[in-house]
Amino acid sequence: MKRREFITLLGSAAATWPLAAHAQQPGLPVIGFIRNTTRDDSADLLKAMHQGLRQTGYVEGRNVAVEYRFADNQLDRLPTMAVDLVHRQVAVIVAGGDASSFAAKAATTTIPIIFSTGFDPIEIGLVTSLSRPGGNVTGVSFFSTLGTAAKRLDLLDQLMPKDAIIAYLRNPNSPTGEPELSEVENAAHSLGRQILILSVGSERELEPALASLAQHRPVALLVSGHSLFTGLRKRLVVLTARQALPTMHYLREFTATGGLMSYGASVTDAYRQAGIYAGEILKGAKPADLPIVLPTKYEFVINLKTAKAFGLEIPDKLLALADEVIE
Repeated sequence: MKRREFITLLGSAAATWPLAAHAQQPGLPVIGFIRNTTRDDSADLLKAMHQGLRQTGYVEGRNVAVEYRFADNQLDRLPTMAVDLVHRQVAVIVAGGDASSFAAKAATTTIPIIFSTGFDPIEIGLVTSLSRPGGNVTGVSFFSTLGTAAKRLDLLDQLMPKDAIIAYLRNPNSPTGEPELSEVENAAHSLGRQILILSVGSERELEPALASLAQHRPVALLVSGHSLFTGLRKRLVVLTARQALPTMHYLREFTATGGLMSYGASVTDAYRQAGIYAGEILKGAKPADLPIVLPTKYEFVINLKTAKAFGLEIPDKLLALADEVIE
């Protein structure tokens, strides 16, 4: 296919990509960055990735260039964007989130790929080994879902009346959806807590699903970790605020946006690690030899401003447990 035909095929998707990405200095190695969210929603993560690059001696515009692709929460755009990065012969692809990672993996078996995901990369099929991933794929897993869902429910339980319902928002299409659902149900049973399951598999389903909660009157909401909800975090925070519905999230980014609480691994640290791996690969390291980086830092964050808006009094024992309190 001729280049002109290829650009025409990309159509409106290409129109949203930053003009600066096409004005690179010749001769610089190029990193392709792809993520399912908007550029604004990725700002802190990009900052962290560039911090990791600097740790290995790379600075954008000086000795490395970056091609950015953001799907603006339209996951069906990711495969085309990944293919375009391959056609541009980037030196390495940094894929943010599981959907972007699978799109990149499907697009190339030769260009090194560094993923960042909240899932177990073996369980969802990105790699077959944590210590020696093999092939052209390696990355960072911050395990923000499995293993922490029960902890998040426990923290939320300490804030809510014991005889009230807590809703659980999940994506039924998630590759780890069933294991996490079992984890939440088992934790709820141990706590003597009734759980209402709320399934949302696409952006258009979110608002009607949350509106339906009025029939059941849950006292709080627990959000399952998934890139769909990460991309919709601003909207999710706004919608739950309208209902004054206290919500426990899985990433600090939700709480910083206005969510009530969050507990999970540090996603910014994960992207910093991805930047380090990108720099190491540019220096000649092979992704097959780079072990999957696992989380070492977990954060419990409380937004006191949101608590006050909801008329909630946060117990001192919860405040004492918090790694960060946003006021």
